Amino acid sequence: MSRYTLGIDTSNYATSLAVFDTAGEVVCAKKRFLPVKEGQLGLRQSDALFHHTTALPEMLEELSREFDLTRIAAVGVSQKPRPVEGSYMPCFLAGVSAATAFARARGIPLVHTTHQQGHAAAALFAAKGEELFCQKVLLFHISGGTTDLLLCDGVRQITTLGTSSDLYAGQAVDRVGVKLGFPFPAGAEVSRLAALCEEPIRPKSSVKGMTCSLSGLENQCNALLQTGKSPEYVCKYCLLCVADTVVRMTKAAQKEYPGLPVVCAGGVMSSDIIRVWVQQRLPQVYFVPGRYSSDNAIGVSILAAREAGLWLK
Repeated sequence: MSRYTLGIDTSNYATSLAVFDTAGEVVCAKKRFLPVKEGQLGLRQSDALFHHTTALPEMLEELSREFDLTRIAAVGVSQKPRPVEGSYMPCFLAGVSAATAFARARGIPLVHTTHQQGHAAAALFAAKGEELFCQKVLLFHISGGTTDLLLCDGVRQITTLGTSSDLYAGQAVDRVGVKLGFPFPAGAEVSRLAALCEEPIRPKSSVKGMTCSLSGLENQCNALLQTGKSPEYVCKYCLLCVADTVVRMTKAAQKEYPGLPVVCAGGVMSSDIIRVWVQQRLPQVYFVPGRYSSDNAIGVSILAAREAGLWLK
C-alpha cells in the first residue's frame, strides 16, 4: 500500500518541495530559484530567508493542485547544510517553520535532516533505487557551497574523505559565468556555452590525494580571457578542470576503498561536459539526471519516508 511523504528544502539557491510515494516513485516536485540581482554572486541570508518565506505558501498551493496534501503521512525538512556540529544557515529556518506547522496541524511525524543528506538520498535513489541505501557508497557532492568526497553509509552516516582547501567548484563556475554576464547561479549557462566549443582542451587540476584546490581555476580562466580565448573555450576549460578534479580524487579514494560504487550529486554535476569527461575515464561512475542532482526536496521526501518507517524499514 502506498504512503506519501512531503519534503521541504530551502537552500541558498532554491525553494523546493516534493512528494514521494513509498511504492518507489517521486509523485511531483516543485522548485523555484531565489532571485539574484544582475552581477551579484548570491544573496544575503536575510534576503534568502525572506524569499523562501514568501515562496513557500505559494508553492504549497501549487502542489495542492496536483496532489491531495491530506494524504501526506510524514514530513521531512532540511534544517541545516550538513550533518555536522556547527553547520548552520538561516535560510533553512523558513523550511523548518513551514514543515513544523504542516506536521503539527496534521498530527503526523516530522523528520529533520540536512541539505547534504537530501542530495545524497536523491542521487542514490536516482542511480539504483533502494539498492544503494543498503551499502557503503562514495559520493561526490559538488555545488556552490561544497566540493566534498563523502563516504555514505545508508545516508544516515556520512564521513567527509576529501574536499577543497579553498574555493568550491560551484563558486568557480559561477564566478566565471557572472564575469561573462550570466545571471547567478550561472552553471547552466556556462555548460551551454561550453558545449559550443569544439577545440581540444587539456585541463590543469590541483589535487593531492583526496584534497583539491580550486582558487587557481578562477585565475586561470581570467587569464585565458585576457589572452583572447573565447568565452566558449573558457567555459569548457573551467568545467573540464572540475571534471579532472573529480577523476583524480575518485582514483585516490578507490585505492583506500576499492569496489565501492561512486555516485555524483550536486548542481555542478548536472553538466554533460563533466559527465562525459569523467565517464570516459571512469565508466562505472553514476551520474544522475539534473532533477535529482541539483538542489531539490526529492531526497528530503525520501528520507522522511525512511526515517518515519514507511520505506526501507
